[in-house]
Amino acid sequence: MELRPILSTLRRHKTAAALIVLEIALSCAIVCNAVFLIGDRIGRMDRPSGLAEKELVRVQLTGIGKDDNAAALTASDLAALRGLPGVKGAAVSNQVTFVNSSWNSSVNLSKDQTQQTLHSTVYMGDEQLLPTLGLKLVAGRNFAPDEIIEWAKIDAPGADVAIPAAIITRSMADKLYPGQDPLGKVFFSWGPEPIRVIGIVEHFVRPSEAGGTVAHDYSMILPIRVPYTVGGNYLIRVGDPARRAETLKAAVDVLKKNGRNRIILDDNTKTVEDLRLEYYREDRSMVWLLLGVCIALLVVTALGIVGLASFWVQQRTKQIGVRRALGATRGQILRYFQTENFLLATIGIVLGMLLAYGINQLLMGKYELPRLPAIYLPVGALALWLLGQIAVFGPARRAAAVPPAVATRTV
Repeated sequence: MELRPILSTLRRHKTAAALIVLEIALSCAIVCNAVFLIGDRIGRMDRPSGLAEKELVRVQLTGIGKDDNAAALTASDLAALRGLPGVKGAAVSNQVTFVNSSWNSSVNLSKDQTQQTLHSTVYMGDEQLLPTLGLKLVAGRNFAPDEIIEWAKIDAPGADVAIPAAIITRSMADKLYPGQDPLGKVFFSWGPEPIRVIGIVEHFVRPSEAGGTVAHDYSMILPIRVPYTVGGNYLIRVGDPARRAETLKAAVDVLKKNGRNRIILDDNTKTVEDLRLEYYREDRSMVWLLLGVCIALLVVTALGIVGLASFWVQQRTKQIGVRRALGATRGQILRYFQTENFLLATIGIVLGMLLAYGINQLLMGKYELPRLPAIYLPVGALALWLLGQIAVFGPARRAAAVPPAVATRTV
């Protein structure tokens, strides 16, 4: 198709054409970054925790005053919980996933290292913690009973207790010992003595995901048997997920009867699935908000294209009639308006890509977001090209339907 008439018409309508180009550019820039942020949030929410989430419930409680018999009471609690019908396992830990606070520690490869190799979260528990949580051990072994250290020894004034072993996540092992077998290797974290790696789990997310998109899976488990007073987290694994609510109620009743000088924290006593839902509530809200922004922008852009194309059809009715009288077919008139829109959309998309890159650089600097992947730009361009062609199709069909007789009418 001859482009000269189209370019000539656009030069005579510079303001209207510039507005459409600007609208498409802004839509392209914002939609590309919004879709990228949506994908980033969804990816964050879908990351595996490593836990048997559907089978786990958590009861959190706190003591009233000092409990000198906390270790014995914790052992009694666990025995009672494991005796409940349908319970596959029960354990106590200093912390759980999907909360907004965590125990963390620097990890080094040598004792005299001045800059940490990585920053890891620290879970503590005995040999029952792994099977209770449903963690997948991909290499090595679980803790042996003689490797478990009582919290009282660690917490004693002036204590200098060496920790004999640790289980770490695969991502942490890859960071510490790239390309090597991590089993039997040592690192330094708690105290001056080396800690030996005896097991690797596929995933185990940290409670709070501060620290970046990779550090969320830097976790280690130390063989320390903590009493309920350290974190107050009882974790119970059920055989039938449908009975979680029933088991949770029974567990609360058992714990209340076993030690009356304690408070059950009802707001924190729930299934691990509920903990995940609450933890990612803001992420889900952000996804829906960004989706709403994208849809609104695309609708406004489409309406702008329809409005401008309809205006131009109305303004050029006689010109279209002349072209029809000179032999132009309906298909040629239709292609004329679609080509015109394609040119405007292309200019807008090119500007929008540059603007999208600029916005992403700003977000990277202000909010530490990753770089916008290049794939989002052609995908956004294709979406806006299709939107433009669909939006202009109705006005273009009306233009193609203008009869040649219009050319003979007087204004």
